[in-house]
Amino acid sequence: MKIKTILLSTALLIILGCDSDGGKDNGENGDSETMQATVTDALNSEKSTLTQELKDSITYMYNEEKLAREVYLNVYEKQPLKQLYNIATKSEIKHEQAVNDLAVKYDLNITLYPDSEEPYDQQSLDEYGSGQFAVVDIQELYDVLYDKGIQSQKDAFEVGCMVEVTDIDDLDKYMQQANDTNAKDVLTIFDYLREGSYNHYWAFDKGLKNSGISNGCCSLGTEYCHLEYPQK
Repeated sequence: MKIKTILLSTALLIILGCDSDGGKDNGENGDSETMQATVTDALNSEKSTLTQELKDSITYMYNEEKLAREVYLNVYEKQPLKQLYNIATKSEIKHEQAVNDLAVKYDLNITLYPDSEEPYDQQSLDEYGSGQFAVVDIQELYDVLYDKGIQSQKDAFEVGCMVEVTDIDDLDKYMQQANDTNAKDVLTIFDYLREGSYNHYWAFDKGLKNSGISNGCCSLGTEYCHLEYPQK
């Protein structure tokens, strides 16, 4: 049943990937078919031996990817910027699903944090509606970001910068955990998420610059100024 769930979910990822806009990637489009195939291969590979620390990191990242999708969509209702909608519906939905599939593979209850336990519990997961999270820190972060994002278009773009930098910082740490324990499948999924966050960061940076903020995400200060992030 778990294998069937993973196969169905990864098929959904590939289908969603076909919704990407044609032409040059601007950071808002869905992920490439090659990236989706890499995710599918990782999910269907043999299980790694996960430490409790890494299990908890998977739980945390599920909630963080859920935050990204939902804060973008909910802020979009007040500040209808195409970047928010496109990134949420073409990328973040697939990133959230990829981590969910990882939890299914390892039978992790991603509503429990810290000390994620077994088994995976879809019913408990479904009890968390939009803007609701199982991780206290994520809930507090969502509330702050949403309250800021709805204030203006500039604030909405800045929220995007903040979300993506937070994602990348956490993924850098969690990828090191996966690398140290040779959890190659987890490392692949987390790398996939990070590549997406790089693209999204530059999409929000461009949005700020196009709206007259010449230094883009760097206008938020050194914490959110990352000229070293790769660009496509």
